[in-house]
Amino acid sequence: MLFTGTHIHKLDRKGRVSVPKRFRAALEADGFAGIYVYESPKEPTIEGCSESHMERIAASLDDMELFSDEAEDLADTILGASHALPFDGEGRIILPPELIEYAGITDQVAFVGRGRTFRIWNPDAFADRKTASRTRLVNRGSTLKLKPASSMPARAASVAASSDDDLPEDDA
Repeated sequence: MLFTGTHIHKLDRKGRVSVPKRFRAALEADGFAGIYVYESPKEPTIEGCSESHMERIAASLDDMELFSDEAEDLADTILGASHALPFDGEGRIILPPELIEYAGITDQVAFVGRGRTFRIWNPDAFADRKTASRTRLVNRGSTLKLKPASSMPARAASVAASSDDDLPEDDA
């Protein structure tokens, strides 16, 4: 499951918004025809993910020291405040009013892919965040070391390998 791109969609007066088609397909393939959402603990945005990702979060919390302050705070902030939002017949979800308010969303939302998860932003707030992120990236001179195809999930590794085969050979 891979969430990529930025997709702007209208939010209606009832809080309904269409989830990007590619996101819906990936989420439905995971077994739940909907999304899980919760307030980001770091940004004025809504974190979104699949059911299997929520299960990974819960399992990761289980690995923490039982009743530790950190485990309690993370469980309250993520699991205790999450919402399972099913798709309607038109591929829409209804965002809870408290999440709309938290993210400062008005009439449009930006679904922003983050690989295994995504975020739901006020499009103007995301534009500011994207600019700030790019500036920090350039100023740090950040780079990314790609994982070898052999360490990727089977489907992604086969796509990466076939993509490499499609590259033109150098004319030497």
